[in-house]
Amino acid sequence: MWWLAAAIAFPLFAMACRQRHRREAWALGLSALFVTGAFAIQLHPPMDQSSLAILPWADGRDLLITAHVTKEGNLRLTSAGETQERLDVETEEITADGQNFAVRSGLRISVFGTRGAAQPHLFRYGERLQFPAKLYPPRNFRNPGAFDYRSYLAENGIAALASVKTDNVALLPGLAGTRTEFWRTRVRRGIIERSNVLWQEREAALLDALLVGENSFLGRDVLTEFQRTGTYHVLVISGLKVGILAFTLFWVLRRLRLGDFAASAATMLAIVAYALLTDVGVPVWRATLMLALFFAARLLYRERSVLNTIGGAALALLIVNPSAVFAASFQLSFLCVLIIAGIAVPILDRGTRPLLRALRNLNSAGFDRALAPALVQFRLDLRMIAGRLERFLGRRVPLLIITRGGRLLLLSTEFLVISVVLQIGFSLPMAYYFHRATLVALPANVLAVPLTEIILVAGAVAIGVSYISFTVARFPALVAAAALQAMSGSVHWLGAVRIADTRVPTPHLTVISLGAAAIALAMISARRRALLAGAGLAGLGIASLWICLVPPHPDFRSGALEVTAIDVGQGDSILLVSPQGRTLLIDGGGIASWMHSELDIGEDVVSPYLWSRGISHLDAVAITHPHADHIGGMSAILANFHPQELWLGATPANPELERLLAHARSEGIPAISLQAGDRFATGGAEFRILAPEPDMQSSNTRRENDVSLVMNVSYGQTSVLLEGDAEKDEEKRFANEAGRADLLKVAHHGSMTSTTPELLAAVHPRFAVISVGARNVYGHPRLGILRRLQESLVATYRTDLEGAVTFYLDGKTVTPQLAALR
Repeated sequence: MWWLAAAIAFPLFAMACRQRHRREAWALGLSALFVTGAFAIQLHPPMDQSSLAILPWADGRDLLITAHVTKEGNLRLTSAGETQERLDVETEEITADGQNFAVRSGLRISVFGTRGAAQPHLFRYGERLQFPAKLYPPRNFRNPGAFDYRSYLAENGIAALASVKTDNVALLPGLAGTRTEFWRTRVRRGIIERSNVLWQEREAALLDALLVGENSFLGRDVLTEFQRTGTYHVLVISGLKVGILAFTLFWVLRRLRLGDFAASAATMLAIVAYALLTDVGVPVWRATLMLALFFAARLLYRERSVLNTIGGAALALLIVNPSAVFAASFQLSFLCVLIIAGIAVPILDRGTRPLLRALRNLNSAGFDRALAPALVQFRLDLRMIAGRLERFLGRRVPLLIITRGGRLLLLSTEFLVISVVLQIGFSLPMAYYFHRATLVALPANVLAVPLTEIILVAGAVAIGVSYISFTVARFPALVAAAALQAMSGSVHWLGAVRIADTRVPTPHLTVISLGAAAIALAMISARRRALLAGAGLAGLGIASLWICLVPPHPDFRSGALEVTAIDVGQGDSILLVSPQGRTLLIDGGGIASWMHSELDIGEDVVSPYLWSRGISHLDAVAITHPHADHIGGMSAILANFHPQELWLGATPANPELERLLAHARSEGIPAISLQAGDRFATGGAEFRILAPEPDMQSSNTRRENDVSLVMNVSYGQTSVLLEGDAEKDEEKRFANEAGRADLLKVAHHGSMTSTTPELLAAVHPRFAVISVGARNVYGHPRLGILRRLQESLVATYRTDLEGAVTFYLDGKTVTPQLAALR
């Protein structure tokens, strides 16, 4: 109630002080904004606990679930040839152990069709379903720098996950949901279906992403190309597209002689309808709010200040949801417009904008009186040139060519300046959020953004006309298709350039602060003298180059051998850092193909962890053996960190390993074969290779686990034994040769095939770490192995429980450290 009283009183006091006490009025007005936001926080309901009501059943038991679809998915073909459809549903009833429970909670399910079966049913919004499933709560990879998947799902009302076969899903009578959402989803689905009729498959997939924000039809390779070139923003619904459609529609309505008020109102209604249709959420509504403020200022004949529009929209959104200030999309959206309005526009106001005004009414001498002397001289020069051309082109054509050509040249210059300033200003958030230095973003966007305007307008016209005649709609569809091919071709070509794939670690706090200060300084100086504006822009450019080209100092502990088991789920990835700072990554994690996951463990899990540590380059990588859960993520590691060497044990015939070796050769990374008996030192650490034996190098008869690369790494009097997935027979062979080890990386994720009593007796470790996935289908780690380790008095850590675990071997002692405690 105190916040409510203050939210009412402060604006009233500000209004009372407005005439005579301006400073007090400003202070009270700002206070009113603060207390209104605080009041909004008080009114904001806590997280809906009912959405968590399903968690007691999310323990892997067999359930029968009755639910209705709240968000439709699209059919996609998996690598195994099965169809997959991802749906969001709201549960109505859960049947467990013969009892029915009324539970309403959000659930995300993956529905898989059988290979070669008939076209499966495409589930629609509101349909009621019943299916058997096992529920699991979403889980994050517990590493520094990891994406918070659980919170992302929670923001979308999802509390648990499940998968089910299409044949096991029964449709129930009746529909659920709201009529508004029912029609919205039908219209959206209709647009997607019409795009597949008007365009080829690849073109339709791109247009679905560009026009309605549906990118589920785009492959990961296409998305990566757009990310590399800094043009990914054209694939998502953003303020750019909302602005293009709004101002195009407004221009058309005005040309149709519609009044100013009517055109503005119709444009805003159309944009609100478009925001509802895309269902992208907050980013689109931010742009819609800013457009509403812009058009309102225009109708009231107020100065259309972009900075004021940004400020008004930002304050309104923050009052409604103050926590939005920490969201990446909020920061990127407003930073984009701030850079344009606060840096680029003031520069253009001194450069091209006066020249554009001087091109107006070039044949009118009376217009000269309203301009500065320098601009008058500019007009006189252009008239003189036109006069010389009159003898060849006639009286009217020269002025037309000079006016239109000059405007085109100046507008192109403006677009280039804005693109340059944006790319420089966006280097900090791109490095922080996406770990990319988009060095080809400028030419890519110079081509992509104008083509996006053509695609949006032509695509929207084609879709709209198709409701009348598909034959007529094919003409604007051809224009959109040509622009789509030009845009995707330029993105593909620039994305293949080597510098386009430059990845950067997370900038340190000092660099972030300096980069933010450079942006603020550029904004302040851009509105002052030209010299100061140039100095501010130069400072921003230097900060941008520093972020992109100067790697941060890695977060290492000097004088100790670091061994970190990264949480990669059911797989292995071990980071070794030598006492002198040399880095070795053993295995890159991965996911088996039968799991139908689009996740790239190397790109999405291992790389963010390494970047969070300030690592931009690896000295070497090692592959213990060519199983998917060890080798699957290594291709992304090679591309992102460009190691100097690739270490291998035995290399049995394996297609995935052959592809990786080909990738290494294309990157110029030499492959070094290691075998039992090899010894060498690097970075202050001693390496002894225990397996595989030399005679296994050419053998393809042994199981791939049996040819795992096994090594003992020591520093001073401390050492670690890294086993890969070595099994019993191999352990018995090298147990006596391994010697004592303070730390044991338990083989094969805690399977009963390994960690024999003979090995534990010979090595006598004090600590052990098991890299294993939560709720894995193999039942790892086995209870027998955990008991065996406990009976041997080994302190055991697990990545499924503790997340990333780090051990520091300082030559005398071993110190474990959990990532969650940092």
